[in-house]
Amino acid sequence: MSAPEIRALKPTEVIMALAQVTGWGLSGDGEQVSIEKSFDFEQHTHALLFVNSVGWLSEKLNHHPELVLTYKRCVVRWNTHDVRGLSRLDFEAATQTDALFPA
Repeated sequence: MSAPEIRALKPTEVIMALAQVTGWGLSGDGEQVSIEKSFDFEQHTHALLFVNSVGWLSEKLNHHPELVLTYKRCVVRWNTHDVRGLSRLDFEAATQTDALFPA
């Protein structure tokens, strides 16, 4: 069985998928549109551990986000460069990223 085709989602599909991932929002526009979420931590070391976990996730998915790390915060942005927009893979990655964040 082959992997599903990765394609750009239509605007209505993006809105429906966005409703399924809590706290994620749209960032950028056109080909640079991404979904983005900020994660806040008690300590800088916790933010570093989270960044490493997202790194492992991105290798597993073969899909790599933009990560912005500051003292106790990490902003994660997912975008599918190959389709010049957003794909289902971005939303799957967002769901898996949320699972890495301690409740």
